[in-house]
Amino acid sequence: MLLAKNFIDIGLSTNNLEAMLQFWQQDAGLRFDQVLPVRRGQKQYRHDAAGSVIKLNHHMEPLPDAAQSGYREVIIARKEVEKPHPMVDPDGNRVRLVAPGHDGVTQLAIAMGVRSLSEHRRFYGDLLGFAEEQWSGGSAFRLGDSLVLLKEDRAATVDPVRQARGWRYITLQIADIDAVHDDLRNRGVREGFAPITLGNVARISMILDPDGNWIELSRRASIVGGLS
Repeated sequence: MLLAKNFIDIGLSTNNLEAMLQFWQQDAGLRFDQVLPVRRGQKQYRHDAAGSVIKLNHHMEPLPDAAQSGYREVIIARKEVEKPHPMVDPDGNRVRLVAPGHDGVTQLAIAMGVRSLSEHRRFYGDLLGFAEEQWSGGSAFRLGDSLVLLKEDRAATVDPVRQARGWRYITLQIADIDAVHDDLRNRGVREGFAPITLGNVARISMILDPDGNWIELSRRASIVGGLS
């Protein structure tokens, strides 16, 4: 899979907008980019994290209580950080600031708990085509400059709910979204939903990893220059 942007993004959902904005902008020190209306009752507050986007999705309607997804922690590399600085946002989402190069993280990493390490190695390596490397916890895959860190956890959630509090999906920016989506389906990857066009902003689809964690494939007009 050829990425149109050399970083991956991650989305989380919340009902707790003001406290979350204060944490991510002041405590975590992320730069606020823009608000993107998603649908009635949902807006996305986009924040820059070393080139990746932390997509804070605010829902007006109460979100259900649901088990956490496989996405456990976001790790952000910062030049001014001397030693790892773990934090927890108001909703309980884990984030850690580290010095560039710490445990192989040069930009941003997403730590995952997965039920089968071998299945996820096949998914990220053989099916998605990303390069495998090692981190202190085991296997990792480099997606552009970003990392996905895998740690086996037999109790990890199967088919986590997408619309619930916490880290819920990652986003890969690709140009040939329809071709890639169809190819992955033909190779046995489960579909979250088929490609749809969101106005003149993006064309997106969703696929699922072996545990059912959500992965958004996105062709964003501002990155690739158009939707067709």
